[in-house]
Amino acid sequence: MRIDVDGPLDAAWMTGRTALVTGGGGRACGPGTVGWAISRLLARHGAAVAVLDRDAVAAHRTVSQIRAGGGTAIPVIADVTIDEDCARAVAEARDALGGLDTLINNVAAWSPAEVFDVEPEQFDELLELNLKTAWRMTRHAVEVMPAGGTVVNITSVAARRAGTMYGLAKAALESLTGGAAAVLGDRGIRINAVELGALWTAAVADNLPAEAREPRRLMSALQSEGDCWDAAGAVLFLASDHARWISGQVLTVDGGGAPRAPYPGVTRVGAAAT
Repeated sequence: MRIDVDGPLDAAWMTGRTALVTGGGGRACGPGTVGWAISRLLARHGAAVAVLDRDAVAAHRTVSQIRAGGGTAIPVIADVTIDEDCARAVAEARDALGGLDTLINNVAAWSPAEVFDVEPEQFDELLELNLKTAWRMTRHAVEVMPAGGTVVNITSVAARRAGTMYGLAKAALESLTGGAAAVLGDRGIRINAVELGALWTAAVADNLPAEAREPRRLMSALQSEGDCWDAAGAVLFLASDHARWISGQVLTVDGGGAPRAPYPGVTRVGAAAT
């Protein structure tokens, strides 16, 4: 059963928390975005949410939906590739929400380009969008976070075999997550990552034809399709106090990985137990 963001809530996991979600803007139609779902679910669980996006219309759309559901949210319009914007966004969220204790680094840019097929400029651009934006936002956010604060980075299963520039950047982000956990631990700040598999989201629909959807569903062991709410649910757990003693970890959300492949010479169907 998928998450019902408008349904009854037995317990709020983020009451009293203040969160900044990068790339949190929503679309007018189509599959949801990961940042939009994260923003809405954190707000649904009681967090006051700063929705950061460089698209003001998208940011206001998410904020309006959160407020319509009785939640607290503000738009923050910024470009996370600009350091001054990142510093301003953190300060703006802290001042408007009365503090900042949660950062979700969701901004990314997918590319199928392999590591040696890009020019130096594109190499730098993809590292900038998929790694440096998270580093930059975290750098500013942890300076205002209290003990008990938390950071969650959004990464990808592409990091496991970094043959593409996207995968290389995400692998670096996962490495940053582990390293930063040790650095930030003495401040009482946790940092983790959520590694996403073949979810069907707005960003995926932008880059793949509709006929790719069914084959992608069959790429997981569960043989079911994940969506932006599956990502948001994992983020909610890691951002909440339910994960209070978890830091430096990568939580994979991929439907159980690849389906089991046939083993040569072995027929499993109908095999009797011995």
